[in-house]
Amino acid sequence: MTRCDVAVIGAGMAGASLAAELAPHLSVVLIEAEDHPGYHATGRSAAFWSESYGGPLVQPLTTASGAYLREGGCLGPRGALHIAEPEGAGALDALEAQLGPVVPLQRLTGAELRERVPGLGAQWSEGLWEPSCADIDVARLHAAYLAAARRGGARLLTGARVERAERRGGRWSIRTRGAAFEAATIVNAAGAWADEVAAACGVAPLGIRPYLRTLAQLRIDPPAPSGLPLVIDALGRFYFKPEAGGRLWLSPHDETPCEPCDCAPEELDVAVAIDRLEQAVAWRVERVERSWAGLRSFAPDRLPVYGFDPAAPGFFWFAGQGGFGIQTAPAAARLGADLLLSRELDPLVAAIDPRPYLPARFR
Repeated sequence: MTRCDVAVIGAGMAGASLAAELAPHLSVVLIEAEDHPGYHATGRSAAFWSESYGGPLVQPLTTASGAYLREGGCLGPRGALHIAEPEGAGALDALEAQLGPVVPLQRLTGAELRERVPGLGAQWSEGLWEPSCADIDVARLHAAYLAAARRGGARLLTGARVERAERRGGRWSIRTRGAAFEAATIVNAAGAWADEVAAACGVAPLGIRPYLRTLAQLRIDPPAPSGLPLVIDALGRFYFKPEAGGRLWLSPHDETPCEPCDCAPEELDVAVAIDRLEQAVAWRVERVERSWAGLRSFAPDRLPVYGFDPAAPGFFWFAGQGGFGIQTAPAAARLGADLLLSRELDPLVAAIDPRPYLPARFR
């Protein structure tokens, strides 16, 4: 039986980033159910970093992560354009009122929108420009965290789904397919499977639910300009961004409740996304080159969950990160490590109040 200080369950962005922060201080085993880390949510991200995404209690984590991501070469300039028809003006007003004081947002007229998005329909009457929005190199960031965890001495085990765990004598006895571990602390970083992992450990679930998000890569005529911003409908009906070779990434901004699984896109959802796009812009979709779906997991209040479970000694939650887990990874991992190690908050996250994220809010 392998003994360690911390067993981190899940080696996607959440587990890899926290393992990298913990490995210099504790012995860590990173346990991944799939054959390759980052197979689900991490590997299927729309790959953008937006300070306005996730609401006012996610924004501090995103903003605090920005400098780390830029210094690591993981961000590239993009900009985001939140667009609205007349009926969506209220949504723009709400976004500006909520986040305008802390996120750079500039009001644009319909004519100014069409200067930035050639072919945008005349019905789009106003918008908000978010210049800080950036593309994020998800694969580079995830690989960097896995490498940092290895350098710190962490051991990665793949193809090792947790079957059960029991708390005995102040330590966890963990059984996976073909291996057994003993750890002082379990970190539940299992994403869409977080509640299932909790149940396997005899810990009450928190109600973290997975939702399916659809994406498609399109060939369009005319080709998408490389400098096109991320374009987001203020009423949440679609978003799109350019991809290499004049292609376009498009999502219907769907959130379909589902079971934790290796999810796949529905043809109808891809068709809905294309219909919405063609109503918004004067572009012709030549073909769908590929489509995919990813899982985004949310706690009931749609905020992440970081911290020890007050009813389960040695059980640490690091889950419920919705669709913002990648863009907040540096700050979230640093905050999670500080909470787990019971140390003073690092300067990167010193201004962030951890209380809204603690699992005690559900107990």
